[in-house]
Amino acid sequence: MPTVLETTLVRTPGICGGRLRIDGTRMTVNQIVTLYKQCLTAPQIIDHYPQRTLSEIYTVLAWYHAHQAEFDQELAQEAVVEERFAKDIAASRQR
Repeated sequence: MPTVLETTLVRTPGICGGRLRIDGTRMTVNQIVTLYKQCLTAPQIIDHYPQRTLSEIYTVLAWYHAHQAEFDQELAQEAVVEERFAKDIAASRQR
């Protein structure tokens, strides 16, 4: 018998920068994956975000593991943009 997961991941332009997130929330996959990469378990993530459920966290982690290469590439591209932005701000403050 199949298991139905009630957590939907969506991208909506103008919400959370268009990043993939848990539908109906502003909690992005990026936020959860970042905590996971810092060696937090799903229950520990819930400790930080008690409004989320274990089902939601495990859904995000399952999606991440199924799309890890492409998502890690997306995160790396975001990091490059953020670093460039931070350098531009620092340079503008020195003027």
